[in-house]
Amino acid sequence: MKTVKNILIIVTASLFSSCSKFLDKAPLDSVNSSNFWLTEVDATSAINGAYQPLQWPKLYNLRIWTTDIWGGNSIVGAGGGTDGIETQDIANFVTATDNAAALDIWRGPAPGILRANLILENVPGMNINEALKNRILGEAHFLRASYYFILVRLFGDVPLITKAQKPSDNLRPTRNSKTEIYNLIIDDFTQAINLLPPKTSYTGADIGRASKGAAAGMLAKVYLTLGQYQQTLDLCQQVSSLGYTLNANYSDNFNPLAKNSPESLFEVQYEGKTNFSFWDNENQSSWVSTFTGPRNSDFVAGGYGWNQPTQEFVNAYEPNDNRKDQTILYTGCPPFDGKAYQASYSVTGFNVRKFLVSKNISPDYDTNPADFPVLRYSDVLLMQAEALNELGKTAEAQQASTSINQGGPLNRVRRRAGLPDVTGLSQTALRAKILHERRMELAFEGHWWFDLVRVNNGQYGLDFLQSIGKTNATTKHLLLPIPQKEIEANPNLSQNTGY
Repeated sequence: MKTVKNILIIVTASLFSSCSKFLDKAPLDSVNSSNFWLTEVDATSAINGAYQPLQWPKLYNLRIWTTDIWGGNSIVGAGGGTDGIETQDIANFVTATDNAAALDIWRGPAPGILRANLILENVPGMNINEALKNRILGEAHFLRASYYFILVRLFGDVPLITKAQKPSDNLRPTRNSKTEIYNLIIDDFTQAINLLPPKTSYTGADIGRASKGAAAGMLAKVYLTLGQYQQTLDLCQQVSSLGYTLNANYSDNFNPLAKNSPESLFEVQYEGKTNFSFWDNENQSSWVSTFTGPRNSDFVAGGYGWNQPTQEFVNAYEPNDNRKDQTILYTGCPPFDGKAYQASYSVTGFNVRKFLVSKNISPDYDTNPADFPVLRYSDVLLMQAEALNELGKTAEAQQASTSINQGGPLNRVRRRAGLPDVTGLSQTALRAKILHERRMELAFEGHWWFDLVRVNNGQYGLDFLQSIGKTNATTKHLLLPIPQKEIEANPNLSQNTGY
């Protein structure tokens, strides 16, 4: 699934908002329910379309990776002033209900949920190959759960829409409880596990589709978020049984020439340059190298200077952690593409390195083919270590490792980073060590904020944020505000406490 082109386009109202006016007439040159949902090509086009919102700036092409800025790993940087002001406001915990990033993230999953719902309604009755039908249904369950998992962690209660809405339906839904949302997510990922094939079954253009391992890994993360550690452990072990391994080289996880590697459970796919504008939703070029490349450096095409690591984050690296040179740029670091880094390229003196793509591969700002990693096997191993520790199996969580493919889950990740085994820690000390390891291993991949807000009901995050000087952070900031535009369109939406 290298690209998502020639997809099913369906014009609808926003999933979560009211719509006061519909188009006067249906387009005469587009598909509809009477001339679609007939062939395998139709079903495949529909599921391809359900992946596409993951690629958009409202989700993984911008907003998801900027959550590391909220969590204190970095600052916006960019061009200064009001450049990225919506992200600056969230990171400074002065977020208002008109915040543009909050609006993007609220709206971002809606088209994907709608498209998944249409597939789950229509594909079961299609007369197509049964194996293909099951795979497409599994993908739809996986994608719907993934979109809702983003929403529930960032907004809490959200409307639960499981059917494609019609003009006669209630288009002003209320918010459903987090419990109801998580029940759907768990059911969807469970069905995806049962329906999807293993990653190894995909070939050619299908490489990169959701697989059994991806669904199991995502469900493990759901259970970890909910503090249900035995279920987390069981699912992590299921993932391991499917043959995933750590890449010997950490940087291969971000190399556009090594996409969908043995460590990758799921990544958002990008093709590179297309006929669409870089700023359009249909764009097939990743923004990350263009946005995070050092400003005025000529390191990469574009180079907007976003996402500049803080000194506190850099100081958090243990001595001899080889991920440092593969993750960040700093004075005296190994050259990038033959170019020496200068601290003057950044406000903090640092830039993110791990996502940068050489101009030999991406010669222009809109030609980056690198995928964005959503879930890697190292994340699964660290989830497994955390679950073991919380279940009282602290010694097993820190079992010594002889290689990246053997031993305790925590030390396998550390061994690849060139770090010594962790042994003999208490449950409390190991809990802190595992969270530290998650921060360094998964830096700038959009996981740290979610770790901050899930541990100890968010108190871990508040304590951390206070410790690095973000004194504005309070309990209300563990969730984003419901965008005021959405409440004005749908008065049945309530606002999150404190906004």
